[in-house]
Amino acid sequence: MGLIVKDDGWRIPDALWERMEPLLPPRKPHPLGCHNPRVPDRSAMNAILFVLRTGCQWNALDRTGICSCSSAYRRFREWTDAGVFLEFWRRGLLKYDRLEGIDWAWLSMDGAMTKAPLGGEKGGPEPHGSRKRRHQAQYAHGGEGRPRRPRGRRRQPA
Repeated sequence: MGLIVKDDGWRIPDALWERMEPLLPPRKPHPLGCHNPRVPDRSAMNAILFVLRTGCQWNALDRTGICSCSSAYRRFREWTDAGVFLEFWRRGLLKYDRLEGIDWAWLSMDGAMTKAPLGGEKGGPEPHGSRKRRHQAQYAHGGEGRPRRPRGRRRQPA
């Protein structure tokens, strides 16, 4: 069916899954009580991590055989809204801090230490034209742009 038929190193190891699974929110019951069986959480997480690692499109998941693209994306949205990935990242960061130590003095959220290489000069030409008047050819009516219509009543069609 799919391209990936054996464990190829892209799947979540058992030890990692044991840490991830408790973070997942409980499954919501179906309002009617009947539906197709839900894709296992581990398969959905394997598919999500496959997309995040490879950068492939969600629709490409169908060819891998890991999980359907719609199930994986639906679970990704559900788990993102529940804060699963943020909490997993937070716990991993704290564990790394305990094991190796993070030099928090060098922490930066987002910033730049230099000027933008393509930032351009101040007062230079704007990319989509300037708001200043442009030097344009004069129109037949003597002004710039379209001639103004006289305000008032419109003529009725005959």
